[in-house]
Amino acid sequence: MFMADKGGYSGPSLQLIEGAGVSVGDLVELDLGGEKVTGSVVPRYQYDDDSHIVVKLKSGYNVGIRISRVKSIKRIATGEKPAFASTPPRPRQDLPEVAILGTGGTIASRVDYRTGAVHPAISSEDLYSLMPELSDIARIKPEIVLTVYSENLEPADWQKIADKAVEAIEKGARGVVVTTGTDTMGYTAAALSFALQGVPVPVIVVGSQRSSDRPSSDAYLNLIGAVSIAVSADVSGVYVAMHSDMSDDRVSVHRASRVRKNHTSSRDAFQSVGVDPIAFWTRNGLESLSKDVPKRRTGSFASKTRFESAVGLVKFYPSMSTSFVESALTGLRGVVIEGSGLGHINRKNISVVQEFVKRGGVACMTSQCIWGRVDMDVYDTGRDLLQAGVIPLEDMLAETALVKLMWALANSGSPDDARRTMTADLVGETTKRTLSSRST
Repeated sequence: MFMADKGGYSGPSLQLIEGAGVSVGDLVELDLGGEKVTGSVVPRYQYDDDSHIVVKLKSGYNVGIRISRVKSIKRIATGEKPAFASTPPRPRQDLPEVAILGTGGTIASRVDYRTGAVHPAISSEDLYSLMPELSDIARIKPEIVLTVYSENLEPADWQKIADKAVEAIEKGARGVVVTTGTDTMGYTAAALSFALQGVPVPVIVVGSQRSSDRPSSDAYLNLIGAVSIAVSADVSGVYVAMHSDMSDDRVSVHRASRVRKNHTSSRDAFQSVGVDPIAFWTRNGLESLSKDVPKRRTGSFASKTRFESAVGLVKFYPSMSTSFVESALTGLRGVVIEGSGLGHINRKNISVVQEFVKRGGVACMTSQCIWGRVDMDVYDTGRDLLQAGVIPLEDMLAETALVKLMWALANSGSPDDARRTMTADLVGETTKRTLSSRST
């Protein structure tokens, strides 16, 4: 039976180390029959086979050794078991306050050597402790709002985050940083941009592709950059701050409504689509700040933080059946269709969408293409969809469109009001000029 304190070892591998009186963390010498290996026993992935032990060599590399090769194992020195110590630095009272709202995700996670995965286990206080440089930038006021992977966030959670941001700003925070998982960061950032329209200070959404206890983590630079922007940048509004490239010296600052995760694991996964980033942050400050971003100001603002969850995102694909579309639309108040090319679906489903609109539903069209914009006047299919009541959303990202429709339906008096809201550019979610290629 596997025990959590055995470092992932079980079966024969556990019997070997326990029989030698060895524990995880101990420095050992292994006799492999003519070859001796010295290193520290480290935790391993629980669900791998039970016929290896993992040893960290003096060089820093980990090696897996098949136990059938081990003639003997001898403990040289007792090691300390892996532990995480949180010792936050003392805040400087002369610095302005920045609220860090933790919601979980990789930036707030550590490697779980029992499963080989990462889990949300580091609090905002722990992040502060891991990055003492923060204490020289701002007086950090951390608060855990949620502790979940971002794929588990719901529209009601976006409201919680937005309400906490409003609360922090009303209490005098110079800026707000929201730490969250990257998988749905685009949705969360877009949600906050609509909920916090007119916010007088920067709200910076930040995450990392690699957990904060990994040597290759991007958490450190991203969070230092986010806090620096929140405390000193002369901007207001909601933005995303993530690595610009694979180096460790520059963070891109993206408009929250125009950013997308375009790689599963790369540290430079996030890109502005159809626009350039509003700025780049380095340890020397902001570079190339756009002139059209709102400036920091004082005063109150009227937030609208509610979201309607009965909204769907349907991606068109060849052979998509009417029964599938009918089922997908059941129970929804609104739908965003990710159509092909300029904004199309197969002809047999146009009448299904038309009936949805007649029942009071709000149907909007975006494109599956990352760059470019919807133009439903070019082909018959597009014109028929327009006639059926589908709203073209220019070059709005599908993820942003979904969140905006959730927000519009929750904060409008009628479906017609929501339709008008969807065609208005509120936070830079649509552009006036279509770029022909990927923006930098």
